[in-house]
Amino acid sequence: MKTTIFNQRAERDELMSRPYQQRHTKYDTDELLQNPLIKLITGPRRVGKSVFALLMLQGKNFAYLNFDDSQLLEKWDEELVMSALDDVYPDYDFMLLDEVQNLPDWDLWISKLYRRGKNLIITGSNAKMLSSEMATVLTGRYLQIEMLPFSLDETMRWKNISPEREEQAAQAIVLADDYMRNGGYPETIPARSITKSYLSTLFDSILLKDVAKRHKVRNTTDLYNLATYLLSNFCNPISANELAGELGLSSVATTKKFCDYLNEPYLFFFLPRFNNKLKLMSKAPKKVYVVDNGFVQSTAFNLSENLGRLLENQVFVELLRRGYIPGKTLSYYRTRNDKEIDFVTRKGTKVEQLIQVCYDMTSGKTRKRELDALAEAAEELHCDNLLVITNDQQEEIDWKGKAILIKHTNKFF
Repeated sequence: MKTTIFNQRAERDELMSRPYQQRHTKYDTDELLQNPLIKLITGPRRVGKSVFALLMLQGKNFAYLNFDDSQLLEKWDEELVMSALDDVYPDYDFMLLDEVQNLPDWDLWISKLYRRGKNLIITGSNAKMLSSEMATVLTGRYLQIEMLPFSLDETMRWKNISPEREEQAAQAIVLADDYMRNGGYPETIPARSITKSYLSTLFDSILLKDVAKRHKVRNTTDLYNLATYLLSNFCNPISANELAGELGLSSVATTKKFCDYLNEPYLFFFLPRFNNKLKLMSKAPKKVYVVDNGFVQSTAFNLSENLGRLLENQVFVELLRRGYIPGKTLSYYRTRNDKEIDFVTRKGTKVEQLIQVCYDMTSGKTRKRELDALAEAAEELHCDNLLVITNDQQEEIDWKGKAILIKHTNKFF
């Protein structure tokens, strides 16, 4: 066991010697470390959770365990591990536990460490498991830090480009378009030529390692077909009945179960239709979104560029970054005349804002369709905070007695 932990220390030190791009987050890392609560860093694989934790602990005396290491899991013995940590990291002040969800009954062990006064930073790539188990076993004892791929703003900072600087305006437009098409996974931003192969491999790895292996899925072909179908139909409303019929899956129940599995590793998100009656809300088709546009370009089977849907997906992920939760504070809406509103945001029970996303509004017909839908939904939902996000305009207009802000993508992001 000590040999495994020594090897992991060498791995930790090598990781810390590399240069990294700092994340721009709302969190003060010094305040986080001083807080005795467990620091829980969640998000999809490969978005920089471990790097964020390592940079937060730079210069500190901390122990490190990586639970993506099969040797550690196969030899696991709690007492031997704690003894080895004391030998390898004398008088350590913090413990960093990476991808801890791979350890059986990890939550009970974490609870024990917390009661012993350990200052813990843990990372995990499984949304449902972490939220459900942490909520029951460690209620009130943790702070959750959710990480997603780099935002457009972070990518601009990485490239040292500002759309506000006149001499960089053209570069900013090119970078924004590139980001919309290829996403913000940190490994791909400085090397766009690898984006397709890198994300295609990552997509397969998530399906096999985080879904099929974890849930002991025997029919991986059905799982893969479902994931590819969802990716090709991103931003579209889907239902379990429709999916089961379209893909020839064994049952609607299995389809729902697979969709839940695909949501767990932060790969897909399912956005319900807004309705004040929860029963009706749960029955309506849900719109499917993917955590990063790069997956669409690398894996999905699409005959066209789908710029409108790429922009809509980008807006959805940005709303997640801003703290909106699908089904609780974020949904979509259809008016009584079946006009769709892309996003409805809420604060408590009150509708806060209605958002339409339209890549190109230069056509009079398109403009009328989007604005009519907003005006109609504004009446039905009693909301006057109306926004259109588009790639080609920035103005405020009056439409059918409603003030509507049309915002350029660079201003929104």
